[in-house]
Amino acid sequence: MTTFQKAERRRAKARILIEGPSGSGKSYSALRLAKGFGGKIAAIDTEHGSLSMYSDVTDFDVMDMSAPFSPQRYVEAIKAAEEAGYDVLIIDSITHEWSGEGGCLDILEKTPAPGGNQWGRWAAVTPLHQRFIETMLQSSLHIIATTRSKTEWAQGDDKKPKKLGLAPQQRDGIDYEFTMVFSVQADNHVASVTKDRTAQFDEYLQIIDEKTGAKIVKWLESGADVPVPTAPAEVSDNDLKELREHVRSQAKAAGMAAGQFMALIKSVQPNGRLVECTERQLNDISAKLNGGQK
Repeated sequence: MTTFQKAERRRAKARILIEGPSGSGKSYSALRLAKGFGGKIAAIDTEHGSLSMYSDVTDFDVMDMSAPFSPQRYVEAIKAAEEAGYDVLIIDSITHEWSGEGGCLDILEKTPAPGGNQWGRWAAVTPLHQRFIETMLQSSLHIIATTRSKTEWAQGDDKKPKKLGLAPQQRDGIDYEFTMVFSVQADNHVASVTKDRTAQFDEYLQIIDEKTGAKIVKWLESGADVPVPTAPAEVSDNDLKELREHVRSQAKAAGMAAGQFMALIKSVQPNGRLVECTERQLNDISAKLNGGQK
């Protein structure tokens, strides 16, 4: 029976995005924010060692990631940080997961169009990207991610050219996935808050520092304890069989080629065997089929 209960804010982990044009100080800002969070800090550096230049800001361990920047490599790095017992993870940056060598757009470009249908290529890309997003959202760590902004030049009040940061260089709507989004200016490194589910930073306009991080964590930890989940009811073999048949029929109705369907299965089941998918994994595939693949 479906029931409703009184809404209650619960303790949560930070999901922070820092966006800005090249040279705006995103890496430095991320480290100061993480220092304010406290605990052990890990970092994924895709920016040719830029984070390590700021090793004097705070103690942290770094993983230097070079191409290919596939979503799967990001997922593996996040899982490795969780297993190693870190408290905070900086991902500097997530731009490469989308538009870098081996990233989503590169995968899309190299994927043949099924039957000449260019949009059909997204079936090989979207599940990979979505798994990366879900891994961040479900992580047991505080996540601070950076992304480059598309850059445009404009003339300032002093008649000098000024570098402006526009939309993030990531998939459209990436900011929806985060609790907070900071936008950093290139000329003075001052940040504004363009999204804030904490409602603590409406008038924020300053250089990001440790006090900002401490304030965020204090708010996140002021919620109620997260209840311990109960074990799900067992699903019969017959129910799973029917669900598998339903998923197959959905794929067929969508005109999905065998290779595309296999890529979709592998996004939730690494060995690519539909018969070994759990009820939750089958429902994930079904939801992706219903929601489209772009």
